Amino acid sequence: MTVMPVIVVLAVLAFGAIAVAFSLHARLGRERAQTQARLDERDLLVRAQATASERERIYGDLHDDLGAKLLGLVHSASTPQQADQARALLQDLRDVVTRSRGTPGTLGDVLGDIRAEIEQRLRAIGVTLEWQVAQDLPDPALDTGRALHLQRILREAISNVIHHAQARHVRVRVAANDAQLRLELTDDGSGAGVDPPRSGSGLRGMRERAAQLAGDIDWKPGTVGGTKVLLTLPLGDVQ
Repeated sequence: MTVMPVIVVLAVLAFGAIAVAFSLHARLGRERAQTQARLDERDLLVRAQATASERERIYGDLHDDLGAKLLGLVHSASTPQQADQARALLQDLRDVVTRSRGTPGTLGDVLGDIRAEIEQRLRAIGVTLEWQVAQDLPDPALDTGRALHLQRILREAISNVIHHAQARHVRVRVAANDAQLRLELTDDGSGAGVDPPRSGSGLRGMRERAAQLAGDIDWKPGTVGGTKVLLTLPLGDVQ
């Protein structure tokens, strides 16, 4: 074999070795990057779990501490109205804890929670509740934010009945037509809530929450005296 072919063979082998070396280097680099990405992902997951656990602990402590104090105020209140205020604040606290956990639910679930709360509050002051829900009512999923708006609107409406209306009976009707949810809350009280002033913070909050649901809220004279609160909102926007 002459010198030139030997040089050519050596050159080819050298270039081949270099190519293999570069390939191995690139492969090792990709594997290192993938390993680091997995480690970073695991680290983020561990941190997220730790943060969630700490947040859960804080909310649990908050609920146990403030909840116990508010419950004490419910039982020690000198008037039914004061007890109801403490009870409403306790429910607000529970809403915060529930929302922080992102508990999913449907319209039916939320309405069930609302009914249970209203019954408890009205029973405590001797007011009866008539609850009517259409059998063909759709049951779309609600995120916690929209569920909270519905709950707060109805909670404030019941607070107005308890503190201002002097009612003995409350009727709630829930139905849907033309892709609209229609919710009516009517009391047989004094009618003090008809055409409420726009300056009231509670009523203003009800309007703002209705707007967040792409809906509308209005106050009208009730069919049996008292006041009717009418909330309408598109079903497509609560899903």
